[in-house]
Amino acid sequence: MHNFGLVHIDTNSKYPNLVLMKLSAWIKNKLQPGTYNIDLLKPADILNGYNMFRQYDVLYGACVFSENKPLADALAAKGVTVGGSGTGKYEITLRPDQEHIMPDYSLYGITDTAYGFLTRGCPRHCPFCIVGDKEGLVSRKVADLSEFWNGQKNIEILDPNLLACEQHLDLLEQIADSGALVNFNQGLDCRLLNSENIELLKKIRIRMIHFAWDNPKDNSIPKALEYFARNYDIKPKSRKCVVYVLVNFGSTLQEDLMRIYWLRDKGYAPYVMIYDKQNAPQKIRYLQRWCNNRLVFYSTKTFEEFNHTIA
Repeated sequence: MHNFGLVHIDTNSKYPNLVLMKLSAWIKNKLQPGTYNIDLLKPADILNGYNMFRQYDVLYGACVFSENKPLADALAAKGVTVGGSGTGKYEITLRPDQEHIMPDYSLYGITDTAYGFLTRGCPRHCPFCIVGDKEGLVSRKVADLSEFWNGQKNIEILDPNLLACEQHLDLLEQIADSGALVNFNQGLDCRLLNSENIELLKKIRIRMIHFAWDNPKDNSIPKALEYFARNYDIKPKSRKCVVYVLVNFGSTLQEDLMRIYWLRDKGYAPYVMIYDKQNAPQKIRYLQRWCNNRLVFYSTKTFEEFNHTIA
């Protein structure tokens, strides 16, 4: 009997780990039923003092978020084979026969949602983002939808910049044809919107559309968002059209508020993302608390009013 332990390191994330689901599928595809056992483990299962290698032949761990790197390093020191963008070791990747396989959603008990990448890479190379260094500065197609979707009613698209891919119209057609309820998890690049891809987006059952306005000095963003609002017919106070607003990364509080107020006036729902949150000023944390609480945000006209109430 072969015993495999798959360690979910990002316990602070609500999402399953795609790499672990692919490894589980690969093991099941490689070995005969009844000759293996696969367990999904937590880091604490490994770091509680006794040698898990007495129970498992192999231990694999995957880490997505860099904030969990110390945990990943501790597991690696125990002998776990650890990879993932959160470790900073971009050279550790799945083999093609492991990467291009239907994920084993049963590892997490998932029955109604599919997760995957249609494209990898992004040409933007934003200084706060690892995608360019990890995946390259070109958005390229890596899979068709059928590689990770087989009829589930929900789809989570994890691509960093789908619209920058040369084949994105075909990929949007595939998504629309699925009839599933879709979330573009990492957002869409609004600067690449045009009449063709907006018409395809209208055909998709979208749970929520995410855009981003990271740099307040980028005047192309509000122009693109105005264009989308005119052609997609977003509703006032729409919770379906969310725009990430990066703060604590070279912008002033006034620039943050300028973006937030502008987005609200145009019918978008701003969502504050704090860079290096653990070291951010308290006022920036209050800004996030105000903006991201929809009930408070739409009932309190200005941040100054909210800030006064908690002073």
